[in-house]
Amino acid sequence: MLSLLHVKTAEWVNKLDAAPGRQVWFNFRETKLTHQRSYLARLNYVHQNAVKHGLVPVACQYPWCSAAWFERTASAAMVKSIYRFKTDRISVADEFEVTADW
Repeated sequence: MLSLLHVKTAEWVNKLDAAPGRQVWFNFRETKLTHQRSYLARLNYVHQNAVKHGLVPVACQYPWCSAAWFERTASAAMVKSIYRFKTDRISVADEFEVTADW
C-alpha cells in the first residue's frame, strides 16, 4: 500500500511541476519506534535537519518543515522539552548537499 501511495503521489507531484521521471520519494525509510524517547528525539532531529545542513539558522524558518507550526501550537514547555532531546545517537544515512542557489 505504501509503495503504491509513493508511486501515485510522485506521479502527481511531478505532473504539477512538469518534471516527469523525477525521483520524489528519495531515501525513504520506515522505522518502527517503540519508545517515547526515541520518537521525541527523532521529532527534534527532523525539525533541526535544515539547521544541521546550514539551510536556515533556526528550524522554524525552513518553509518545508513542521517546526514553525509545532512552535506555534505546542506549549512553550513542550517545545523546550522536545528541543532538548539529543539527536547525536540517531543514525540516519543522509547524503543531502545544499546547492549553491539555495
